[in-house]
Amino acid sequence: MVLVSEDSIRINVKDEAYNVIFGSNLFPRIAKEFKGMFPEHRFVILTDENVLPPATKLVKELSGRRLQGILYPIPPGEQHKNRRTKEEIEDKMLEEGFGRDTVLIAVGGGVIGDLGGFVAATYLRGIPYIQVPTTILAQADSSVGGKTAVDTPHAKNAIGAFKQPAIVYQDMVLLQTLPEEQVRNGLVETAKHGIIKDIELFAYVENNLDRLLAKDPKALLYIARENVRIKGTVVERDPTEKGLRRILNYGHTAGHAIEQLMNYQLDHGICVAIGMGIAGRIAREVTGFSEGDFARQQALLERIWPGKTKIPENLTVEQIIEATKKDKKAKAGRTRYCLPEEIGIMDKFDCAYATYVDNEIVEEAMKLSR
Repeated sequence: MVLVSEDSIRINVKDEAYNVIFGSNLFPRIAKEFKGMFPEHRFVILTDENVLPPATKLVKELSGRRLQGILYPIPPGEQHKNRRTKEEIEDKMLEEGFGRDTVLIAVGGGVIGDLGGFVAATYLRGIPYIQVPTTILAQADSSVGGKTAVDTPHAKNAIGAFKQPAIVYQDMVLLQTLPEEQVRNGLVETAKHGIIKDIELFAYVENNLDRLLAKDPKALLYIARENVRIKGTVVERDPTEKGLRRILNYGHTAGHAIEQLMNYQLDHGICVAIGMGIAGRIAREVTGFSEGDFARQQALLERIWPGKTKIPENLTVEQIIEATKKDKKAKAGRTRYCLPEEIGIMDKFDCAYATYVDNEIVEEAMKLSR
């Protein structure tokens, strides 16, 4: 069970429990707690060039406490989340003489969190790392749960490892400079959490969308906590995705395929929204997902990403189906989908965790999603 205190949620993964801290202007706290948690360690802050101002500020906070470390920025964008970039980061750390007395701090969105976690999982056979997510999407998803990975030309997140962070800091101030499209990306992931596990969260996004798009701090803090609570509950029961944790992939089977086929030039949130539309139509035929619930899902997704919830015209159904065969849930080249029974419920039957679906149903769902 996830333990909740006033400003934190504890994720009780066996032998790797950690806290997720919520608040504003957390950098002084990070510096203070770093010294207490890792008194003999140095640090490497991995970030991207879009997040340099806050990352530089954190370096100053840490350095002011007589800690040694460096800031390592990489170019922004999913196209840089690959094996080559990982190798460059590791070579830089080796050249600078960083040993196992090093903590990697990932300050950025999902690309930085995934990449930094994977470096930490393998550098000198493993070093600690801290997540400081700077987007709603990263707060909701990649910063919690220990999934780390890089992309390949064949599939998204195809090479990676499970590596739980030492601690996660979710600072609402860091969200205030987000461009609107990044806010919308995070709200798709939040809506997904509502569909798979909590109808009240789904309704909150429906009823407070304008506040969320305006980056109201109280609304952002509410969904940050709820996203972590939901994901934490799932991760605790299934940390390495043997069963239940697959429900977190709702919309991602086709969504990741579309993202990869579009060379990562289409926002992750848009791709997942399209994927949720496809999976929702499949669920209508397979699990009895009602027309009313499906319509409610689509209405919210269309409000989050107006005019962008359909499959791009330049992609064929055949291309998407072929790309989904490389999804991590696939077995023997057969694609499996995570399907809701109703809004807020996706774990009533084991089959919903990852279901084989007849090609005819998938093809029809994709045709209707164009």
